[in-house]
Amino acid sequence: MLDRAGLAIIRYDTPDIQVIRRGSHVLCAVTGRPIALEDLRYWSVARQEAYVGPAELIEAAKRG
Repeated sequence: MLDRAGLAIIRYDTPDIQVIRRGSHVLCAVTGRPIALEDLRYWSVARQEAYVGPAELIEAAKRG
């Protein structure tokens, strides 16, 4: 499990991300699960949120 001390602050952009504060991971906006930066593949530029997978991205879009 990744700890909060390693929480990165990210600016989500297209097609890449910009690391504002270095860390090992971010948290999924839907599940709260940690996502290692090297595994980060899904995010919303408009919402500035990360998602653990495509299902969570769709869930966030449904919520508006």
